Amino acid sequence: MNAFTDLIDANIAYAASFGTGTPGAIPRQRLAVVTCMDCRIDPLAILGLEVGDIHVLRNAGARITPDVLRSLVKSVNQLEVERIAIIQHTDCGAAKITLPDLRKKVLDTTGSDPEGVDFHLIGDQAAALAGDVEIVRSYPYLPVGVIIGGFIYDVATGLLDLQHNAVID
Repeated sequence: MNAFTDLIDANIAYAASFGTGTPGAIPRQRLAVVTCMDCRIDPLAILGLEVGDIHVLRNAGARITPDVLRSLVKSVNQLEVERIAIIQHTDCGAAKITLPDLRKKVLDTTGSDPEGVDFHLIGDQAAALAGDVEIVRSYPYLPVGVIIGGFIYDVATGLLDLQHNAVID
């Protein structure tokens, strides 16, 4: 039994109704969303959007990491994105664990100490979000005029709260 049979079967059903009018690579809303990998977040649904409307970048904590910056540079400079929304959320696992506790869990389960891994954990969510917005705003490979929003998504209510609004100048 393949551990992924359910996914293959679901994909076959999806592909059977897949249309021929696939969207292009340029997002219709000219928006890139950086959000958490948390399974309670459906970026398209919470923003009232559809496939083809936005680029979505996900990681633990919705943090601005070197790889996210690399993807944003491509999204903005090649694929016409004009706005970037960083959407962190309430009840985030990246804010509920300390680095020593995470390192211990990894060491206990794998026998390897992730001493050199930067997990980008969140000690103070307001400060983390403000810092991430500033990292994007000041990144030299993103052009003047790109608009950045920093949001908190409430997983209990489904509401977004705009915390920061910035423009690259």
